[in-house]
Amino acid sequence: MVVNKRKKASRSRGLHTHFYGSKKKHRGAGHRGGRGNAGSGKKADQKKPSHWKDPKYFGHYGFTSKNRLHVDAISLKDLALELPNLITKGVAMNDAGKVRLDLEKTGYNKVLSNGEAPKNLILITPYASARAVQKIKQAGGSVEGLREKKQKKSAGGTRAPEKPKEA
Repeated sequence: MVVNKRKKASRSRGLHTHFYGSKKKHRGAGHRGGRGNAGSGKKADQKKPSHWKDPKYFGHYGFTSKNRLHVDAISLKDLALELPNLITKGVAMNDAGKVRLDLEKTGYNKVLSNGEAPKNLILITPYASARAVQKIKQAGGSVEGLREKKQKKSAGGTRAPEKPKEA
């Protein structure tokens, strides 16, 4: 024979607490210390040790744009120090008294102007600072394969062209 168990709600009829303890309990989130992360110890020490494990628990962490260009830069000073090793490895070619180097084969994609430029260097790189290009040209070399800079949009939006003043 199957015996049906009575529900807790029917057994708690007639009791003003309904088996939730004190009269003021089971009224909302106040009995459990708030909703969500309330009481986590951001302003006091309640549960702080349990959040120490996660260094990103507190604070704001936004997104990172995936359209950002990743630049690995090398200065002219470091490039000059590395050039003999690159020639022996075969990354840089020495032809007709000039050294031809594709910078992206070395793991870099930009040249900065710190230091002196090596003599007679033909550098193939997508990015270079203006002073670095100037120093390489003054040392008898050249820079090839540079990409154009994108023009930044003005913050003011589109404006109508100004009319010339009539005198």
